[in-house]
Amino acid sequence: MADLERVLVLAGGMSPEHEVSVRSGRRVAESLRRLGVEAHSADIDAALLERLRRDPPQVVFPVLHGASGEDGATAEILELSGVPYVGAPPAACRIAFAKPTAKALVAQHGVPVPRGVALPKSAFHDLGAPALLERVVDRLGLPLFVKPEQGGSAFGATSADSPEELSAAMVSCFAYGDKAVIEERIEGTEIAVGVLDLGEGPFDLPPVEIVPDGGVYDYAARYTPGRTEFFSPARLSEAAARAAADAALTAHRVLGLRDYSRTDLIVDSAGRVRFLEVNVAPGLTETSTFPLAVEAAELDFARVCRDLAFNAWNRGRAD
Repeated sequence: MADLERVLVLAGGMSPEHEVSVRSGRRVAESLRRLGVEAHSADIDAALLERLRRDPPQVVFPVLHGASGEDGATAEILELSGVPYVGAPPAACRIAFAKPTAKALVAQHGVPVPRGVALPKSAFHDLGAPALLERVVDRLGLPLFVKPEQGGSAFGATSADSPEELSAAMVSCFAYGDKAVIEERIEGTEIAVGVLDLGEGPFDLPPVEIVPDGGVYDYAARYTPGRTEFFSPARLSEAAARAAADAALTAHRVLGLRDYSRTDLIVDSAGRVRFLEVNVAPGLTETSTFPLAVEAAELDFARVCRDLAFNAWNRGRAD
């Protein structure tokens, strides 16, 4: 472990989640420095490739959320540069980042998912939005939940209890992407389950229960201290907790993820667990669920960051 000396933390990016990424990156870099690792931070910009060529770090720790970070682009760049990095390989990132694709794959492996459809903006333009939304409501009923096909931090994600609210939700969604995922809204307990692999295979972290003060886990509720109450481990029955862990581990394995991930789930009143989506680069801020789960597992967050970087460096040396 003493051989790991220099890590480059990539944070920022051009997505709407820029500020969250900066906060995540700052925490990772500070944690690594606390353990004696020389950690520098950089953004994805025109200077990055030259920096990697001129002074390559031992390993890169990307904490880029949203497009260019979780869609596989950054991983492709690092692969081209021959620099070891923490996180999932490019192909796995692309699959996980496309919510309908990830949902279909985990469903094929026995994980329950909400009923839903994925439709592009062009379909509403070509076929007529009112008629198409009427078909959606006829098929899925109400209430519904609308979110962009890609992205996170609840940008463009809206609940709809009526046809009028559904129409407004579509407008909000299309401000953040050209394809919308429309799903039945499951009432229940929202939880996040982290998966971590420190070199001996992936294992689940304690589930984190999310209770936003306004009932909606939007951007402000996610990143404003005090706006959301978290319970870790979540207040679940033993059977529901096991099902949640199995769902997160299945998603991690089926999608080909690596090192760490976070799966978002909802547990209904009957204890039935449904998969919502998975994140290949979960938030690592002070209010993010993944670090809370690490703490609940009685692991040290700084050591986890160091171990992930060390394992990625060893992986690179073995190639």
